[in-house]
Amino acid sequence: MSEIALRFRDRWSLERSAVILAGGFSKRFGSDKGLTTLLGKPLIKYVLDAVDDVVEEAIIVGSSNEQAEAYSKALGSNVKVIVDRYEVRSPLVGALTGFNEAKGEYVLLLPCDTPLVSRDVLALLLELCINRNAAIPRWPNGYIEPLQAAYRTKPALDAAEKALTEGKLDLRSMIKRLRGIRYISTLVLQQFDPELKMFLNINTPLDLKRAEQILKSGAKPREKRLSWKLS
Repeated sequence: MSEIALRFRDRWSLERSAVILAGGFSKRFGSDKGLTTLLGKPLIKYVLDAVDDVVEEAIIVGSSNEQAEAYSKALGSNVKVIVDRYEVRSPLVGALTGFNEAKGEYVLLLPCDTPLVSRDVLALLLELCINRNAAIPRWPNGYIEPLQAAYRTKPALDAAEKALTEGKLDLRSMIKRLRGIRYISTLVLQQFDPELKMFLNINTPLDLKRAEQILKSGAKPREKRLSWKLS
């Protein structure tokens, strides 16, 4: 386990959860994307392995009972899989469902298809979320990454419910209703992952091939010893 993951895990007074959105069937892959294999392992298992050191529970949110059963069968009984609370399918609904189920005061919100996600960055996001309502990566052009971010569960749940009540289905509508957000520049995150491969979503077979090449090359994010002051 890396130093930053160890340092955060020692904060026993905090409870931490991870909510992973399973998505659904992918026409490009002809199957459920999260269960698509990369070097013999389902994509979602890479995400589960990354959060294992930094959270106390992981929750997978699926869109149907059939999907939940498929994930439970593939990943084993130790993984908690739940189904969206609403029939409409969107990341906001998945997040709301997961936040409602999460027991941790803070929660990581993640997609199922980022096999190169950095556990050091996830630990850092949770740490930077302390005393804030969210810690969200942001690119220099202002684009944010709401699906690789940390949230304080209760305020995020309230914001998600309010956005959905107002007919919104996107995560940015939830974020607009949150106060006390800490944005973390991707320039900072490059200290851990110079090429920011952690944000590589597997949307096409070409993406899958690229991730396979990266993993086979043995390229890993750097481990940095950093000191952060939380305001």
